[in-house]
Amino acid sequence: MAFKCEEVEKNLSKLTFEVSAEEFEKAIDRAYNKNKSKFDIPGFRKGKAPKAIVIKNYTKAVFYDDALNDVLPDAYEAALKESGLDVVARPEFDVEEIKDGEPVVFTALCTTRPEVKLGEYKGIKVEKVDYTVSDEDVDKDIEAVRARNARLISVDDRAVASGDIAVIDFEGFVDDVPFEGGKGENYELEIGSNTFIPGFEDQLIGANIDDLVDVNVTFPEEYHAEELKGKPAVFKVKVNEIKVRELPELDDDFASEVSEFDTLAEYKADVRAKLEEKAKEKAEAEIQNKVIEKAVENAEFDLPDAMIEGQIDNMINDMAQRMSYQGMSLEMYMQYTGQTMEQMREVYREQAKTQVSGSLVIDAISKTEGIEVSPEEVEMNLVDMAKKYNMEVDKLKELIAEPEMENIKKDMVFTKTIEMLSNNAIVE
Repeated sequence: MAFKCEEVEKNLSKLTFEVSAEEFEKAIDRAYNKNKSKFDIPGFRKGKAPKAIVIKNYTKAVFYDDALNDVLPDAYEAALKESGLDVVARPEFDVEEIKDGEPVVFTALCTTRPEVKLGEYKGIKVEKVDYTVSDEDVDKDIEAVRARNARLISVDDRAVASGDIAVIDFEGFVDDVPFEGGKGENYELEIGSNTFIPGFEDQLIGANIDDLVDVNVTFPEEYHAEELKGKPAVFKVKVNEIKVRELPELDDDFASEVSEFDTLAEYKADVRAKLEEKAKEKAEAEIQNKVIEKAVENAEFDLPDAMIEGQIDNMINDMAQRMSYQGMSLEMYMQYTGQTMEQMREVYREQAKTQVSGSLVIDAISKTEGIEVSPEEVEMNLVDMAKKYNMEVDKLKELIAEPEMENIKKDMVFTKTIEMLSNNAIVE
């Protein structure tokens, strides 16, 4: 495959590659077959006009986007493989002028893995970390379980109080005009949770069932919706129901319902044992993080912005996925918290820098030390994964594609390298 690779600046290369005229024409055919039902041309039934007629009426450019998206991935992967570039972030693609009968030339601006000059990473001195589990810790954990097992009981003999769940209908208005996303029905709002705009929940305290309440708030200046920033608003709220949490009694019956134990004493002992195991794991993880932090401090490397932005993208996508499991979209979260996407990205920026820096240094150490995982270690890991998902290991292997298997191996090497660093650290 014809390609050209040139360094634009440090850790940034321009990869130029092409797709032959014949290949692109085949992609045009596929784009036509995919979209022909969308074209309504006089004299032809919808979707039955020949490609030449469609092109005559709309020009060939109508198929370019689909055709380019069709040929680009494979062409890029082939050029990347031949170039030997170690790309660490999504490239910026561009395409030169498209002419009939000529190859289509693409360019990809690629961020490449920076060179890491390692400093001291063995025998790093770190302060000992020790976490003890108190009686209060045990009680707090059990109280959290009680809260999760609480029943919601409706009350109708008093007004809304802090800590209640108020079931409300609401609609928001700015300058007497309702705004998008400002309406809800039978929404369960915990008073004091600070879920809504500051000041909203407090104004419901003292309201009774069926009361109509005008809640006056002001949107934050940094609110994500431009048309609402800093604007005063009135929410028309109706209180439909008031609920309170009724906690179960802390006795042997409770213990038998939430655990495998018959008595509260046995349950408490098990809670303590699990908390102590978590405390040990937390201490070990903190020591590992300190060792990695020191190894990063001792190394020299440039940190490309594209890697940081890519990691922030991953973190926000993970957050959005977790929210979807709870029935909330990222847009809803931003609306309720008053955050913009730019503010959310800034929240994650330092953490992203830390993660990317650690990853680069750990990867360099694993290569320097020649750390690898054996087929036996991979097999053991897959067996553990299969047990976790309660399935046969052979079935799990069928579901794991080659790229995913490579990622599993990389994660194992990463973990093995961190263990090596911790084992060689001096804990004082």
